[in-house]
Amino acid sequence: MVDLVAHSNYQSINGYTIQPSPANLLNPNVRSVLIGNKNPAFSWQINSTAADVAQEAYQVLVSDDEKLLGNNKGNVWDSGKIQSIQSSAVIFKGIDLKPSTAYYWTVRVWTNKEKGPSPYAKPIAFYTDSVLSEYKLPSYPTEITEQKPVRLTKSNGVYFADFGKDAFGQLKLDLFSDTNNKAVIIRLGETLDADGGINRKPPGNVRYAQYKLNLLRGMHAYKVQIVPDKINTKPGAVKIPAYIGEVTPFRYCEIEGCNGEVEPENITRLFAHYQFDDNAANFHSSDTTLNAVWELCKYSMKATSYLGTYVDGDRERVPYEADAYINQLSHCAVDREYTIARKTSEHLIYHPTWPTEWILQSVLIAWYDYLYTDDIRPVKHNYENLKAKCLTALADSTYLISTLNGKVTKDVLSSIHFNGELRDIVDWPHNQETDGFVFTKYNAVVNAYYYRALVLMKKMAEDLGKANDAREYEKRAVAVKKAFQKAFYDPKQKIYVDGDGTNHASLHTNMFALAFDLVDAEYRKPILEFIKSRGMACSVYGSQFLLDAVYNAGDGNYGLSLLTSKTDRSWYNMIRAGSTITMEAWDNKYKPNQDWNHAWGAAAANIISRKLMGVEPIESGWTSFRVKPQIGSLTQASIDVPTIKGTIKLSCYQTPKTYDIYLAVPANTWAEVELPIDRSKNDGRLFIDGKQLKSNLKLKNLINTMERIGSGNHHYKIEYF
Repeated sequence: MVDLVAHSNYQSINGYTIQPSPANLLNPNVRSVLIGNKNPAFSWQINSTAADVAQEAYQVLVSDDEKLLGNNKGNVWDSGKIQSIQSSAVIFKGIDLKPSTAYYWTVRVWTNKEKGPSPYAKPIAFYTDSVLSEYKLPSYPTEITEQKPVRLTKSNGVYFADFGKDAFGQLKLDLFSDTNNKAVIIRLGETLDADGGINRKPPGNVRYAQYKLNLLRGMHAYKVQIVPDKINTKPGAVKIPAYIGEVTPFRYCEIEGCNGEVEPENITRLFAHYQFDDNAANFHSSDTTLNAVWELCKYSMKATSYLGTYVDGDRERVPYEADAYINQLSHCAVDREYTIARKTSEHLIYHPTWPTEWILQSVLIAWYDYLYTDDIRPVKHNYENLKAKCLTALADSTYLISTLNGKVTKDVLSSIHFNGELRDIVDWPHNQETDGFVFTKYNAVVNAYYYRALVLMKKMAEDLGKANDAREYEKRAVAVKKAFQKAFYDPKQKIYVDGDGTNHASLHTNMFALAFDLVDAEYRKPILEFIKSRGMACSVYGSQFLLDAVYNAGDGNYGLSLLTSKTDRSWYNMIRAGSTITMEAWDNKYKPNQDWNHAWGAAAANIISRKLMGVEPIESGWTSFRVKPQIGSLTQASIDVPTIKGTIKLSCYQTPKTYDIYLAVPANTWAEVELPIDRSKNDGRLFIDGKQLKSNLKLKNLINTMERIGSGNHHYKIEYF
C-alpha cells in the first residue's frame, strides 16, 4: 500500500478500469490514483503461514526507473536495513518526489525464522499528483461495473428486469425499432407493488422514476439520462463526479412499448461504486438469518460508496459524523480499504453537523482510523481540531459538559468549524427512537461520549509523544467518570438516569454508559438486565451502541437474539420488506420519509466481526489483537477478517460437550485469545494445538485469557466432562 491505497497504480476512463501505464498520465481522460504527499507512507504484508513469524528488519527501495528496481537499486530512496517490526505506515525519507511522475517501490524483510532477507517484492508503481504537499489524502476514482439482470420476464407487452440487488447506477439498453421516433417508456424503481410490478408510488424517499425514449429505426444503443434530484444536489451535498454522470438507486426496470425482442444481454445496469474487494471478508454460521444479515450489511458498504465519501443516504447525500462512524467500522470489517473513511473524516472536521454527540464522534473516527491503519499522520495533522472537537471548552465546575451552561460561545463554535446551533440528539428521529429520553441541562448520553473522547484523546496524545496532554486528558477522564456516577447513577434503581433532575432512565443512557466503559464490573448486572428489558428501543444508529454494550457485558446469547430477530425492529425486517441495502430506519412506519440505502443501518457487519466473533485490534495497525468469540447458541461460525497486516481467519464449533476454535494469525501479529469457558460446567480439559494443558481442570479456576500467541494456525479445544 502507498498512503493506504492497495492499488496505487489504479487508472480508469469514465469509471472503467484500464491497464495502468505511466503514459496515461498525459491523457486528460484518464483518472489515476494520485499520491499528493511529499512523504507518503508504505505498508506491506508478510506472506507466511509459518508459526511465530515476526519481522525483525526491512529495506524499502523507491525508484523513478522500474529497471533499476529490477537490479535492486533505489535511486530515489534506499532505506537501508532498518531494524524494526513496523510493516505499516513506514514514512518515505528519500530525495524530493517530483509532481506528476511515476515511481516504483519494493520492499524486502528479515524475519526471526529466516537466516537472510526475503526476496524483494514485485515492484508496483505509484503516481504523484500535480501539486505535492505535507498532507494530502489520495482516493480512488468512482468505478462502473456493468451488470445484467438476473431475471427477465414479459407480461402484457411490458418487459420486467430484476438485477437481484439495489444499486446506484444508470441504465444502458440495446433496443430495436421498425420505425423512427418509436416511444418507449422506461421505469426504474427500488420496490414492487402488490401485483409484482414496480411500485410507482413508493413510500417516503424510496426511489421511482419514469423516462421516455424515442427510438431510432433499427438496433441502437441508448443510455437513460438520470434527472438530478433537487434535494440531494443542493449545496452541502456530495456531488457525483461529472465523468460518471447522475445516478439513481434501482433494482428493477420495466420497458414498455418496444416492438422488438429484448434479451438479458440487451439490458445493462451501470453500477457506480468505490473500489471494493468482494472477497476480502467472509462470514458463515449455522444460522441462515444471521448469514443473510451479514450479506445485507456487507453489500451495503459497497452499494453506498459511489460518491467516494460516506453520506447519509440518497435523500440528502450529506456526510454526518454518526453515519460515518458506523460506516467506517463496518467498512473495515468487510474490506481492507481505509481511504474513503479518512476522506470523510477530513471533510467532517471542517463541515461538522449540528448534534453535540456528532461533534464528539470526530474523535472516535480519528481513533479508529489510527487503530486500524497504524498511520497517525491524520491525528497529528488534525490534532488541534480534535482537541476542540473533544468539547472540553463546554465543561464547568461539575466536570461535565453541557450546551445549556453558557459555555457555547462564538469562539467555541469557531474552533469546531461550526456556524449554527449546537444541540443534543441522543437518537434519531426524536419522536420514535429515544425511548422517552428526558433532556435536561446535563445529558448522560452526551457526557458518555465526552468521557469516551477524553479516553481516546489520551491515547492519541500519548502516541504522538504529547505527554503533558496525555496526562491532562487522563486526569479529565477520571474526573468525568466520577462526576458521571454522581450525576446520573441512581442507587435505588441501580441504573443510570437520563440527566440531572429526572428519575427517568432510558435504554440509551444505560447502553452508552456500558458501551463506553463507564460501568464498573460490580454494577453491570442490573444495568444489563435493564437494557435487556427495553429490547431494541433505539434506532438503527442506536443499535451499534446497544450491541457494543451487550457484548461488552458478555451476553452473547442476547446479542445473537437481537442480530437474528424477526420483529419489525430488526435487520431481517429490512430484508423482508424487500430491501437489499440497509434502510435508514427499522421500518417505514418508524420514519415515513426514510430512504432504502442508508449505511448507518449496517452496524451488524462490524458487530458480527468485532463482537460476536470477537476479533478486535489491541495495538494500532493490528500489531496485536483480541479474539473473544461470543457466538451464543450457534453451533458453528467462521469469519475472514481483513486487516492491514493480512487476513485473520477464525472458526468456532460447539456442541454440549466441546468447543473448538481454529485461528489463523497473520505474520508479524500477535493474538490474545479469551476462551469462552462455560462456568456452569465443573470439570474439563483444555488442548492448545493438540497438547493438553496440564491435567483435568476445575473450569471455574481457569482464567479465560491465554498467553499471547504468534502467527500461524492454532487450535483450542475445550472438552467438558
